[in-house]
Amino acid sequence: MIQKTVLLRKTFKASGAIPEGSLVKFVTDDDTVVICTGATDKIVGVASHVAADGERIEVDLVGVTYVVLGGSVARGDDVTADANGAGVALSAAATIKSSVGRAMASGAAADLCPVLVNLWSAVTA
Repeated sequence: MIQKTVLLRKTFKASGAIPEGSLVKFVTDDDTVVICTGATDKIVGVASHVAADGERIEVDLVGVTYVVLGGSVARGDDVTADANGAGVALSAAATIKSSVGRAMASGAAADLCPVLVNLWSAVTA
């Protein structure tokens, strides 16, 4: 199994309950994150542990970390968020794309998949 190697982690405040391994995005301020709701969200990083609404949460920003999957992902796929903040393979058909990074292993829904966090977004016509 690929080892978790986090190079950069930052603490934020959770808006709503956030499960470990969820993809998160900013909300109303620079210090608060919430679960992502789709591939068009500007992903900030990956929740490193469970947090309840209002609690502090550490978010993995750079390195290899584990993302809970919402569907099948193949090793090498770019990973984005589904409606529940879980990782799914990024669709080539999406016109607005945001990726948390690249899957380092293959997995299925509910698996914890190692992902090399390498955030990027793109808009295509």
